[in-house]
This record gives sequence, C-alpha cells and structure tokens, in this order.
Amino acid sequence: MTMREQPSTVIDASGLILGRMASVVAKRLLTGESIVVVNAEKAVISGRRLSRVRAAMIFLDVGHPGKGPYHSRRPDQIVRRTVRGMLPHRIPKGQQALGRLRVFLGLPDEFKGSRLETIVEAGVGKLKCPYVSVGDFAREIGWGSVGEAK
Repeated sequence: MTMREQPSTVIDASGLILGRMASVVAKRLLTGESIVVVNAEKAVISGRRLSRVRAAMIFLDVGHPGKGPYHSRRPDQIVRRTVRGMLPHRIPKGQQALGRLRVFLGLPDEFKGSRLETIVEAGVGKLKCPYVSVGDFAREIGWGSVGEAK
C-alpha cells in the first residue's frame, strides 16, 4: 500500500500545551498526514517549574552514562519523544507515522513562506496553573551545556 506524498502541515508550537498538542499531532499522523512542528522550544509544560525540573532530574539520573538509557535534553527532541509516546511506535503503523513527523527549533528558512497552523484546543490560555516553556525547561535540565549541540 503506497500513500501519495501529501504536502506537510506546518504547526507552530508557540504557546501550545505540550501534551495536548502531542495528542492531536499523534492522531493526525496516524491518519497519514505529514506534520512539521516549528518553534518547539516555545511550547509549554503545565506545572510549577521547580517540580517539573526535579521530576526530570530524577528521571534523567536513571541508567549509566556509557550504557544508557539515553535521554535527550534538546527541546525539539523532547517534543518528538512526547509525540512518540502517544503513538504505537513499536508496530509498523506507528513507526511509519513517526517517520512523517519533523520537529524544529525556531522557524527554518524552508518554512518561512508557508502557512503556520495552530491547535486551538491546546492553547496556553486554557491553563489556570503555572507553566514553563520547553526551552526554559530544557536549559534547566542541562541543554546547551558542554557536549550538547544548541
């Protein structure tokens, strides 16, 4: 079964709640849509900054530095991993869906002229609690330090 190559849908993650955005993106990927997420570092994670960072540091402390498991600290990879968690990524259907996802920091030149979509139901205006941006969260857990590409 071959699918026609559809033009990619470009979603601007600025001001979108990470989990809600990821669930919508995952559903659309499973229907065969190709999706590009831009401005990944501007998505937000709900909850107090300190509690989110503490939980992440405990999670990142698991494993061995040479043997793994390895956990990325880059904002684009955090967004990609969140979407992957909402896909059946261990079966071919989920692997193909994940292959149709591209995530970028900022807005690359190739998408400057394209129409940017947003996901209304994932807007940060729906939150009544504190939140932290994925970029700030990533810097808190070690992105941009020695050995990490920015």
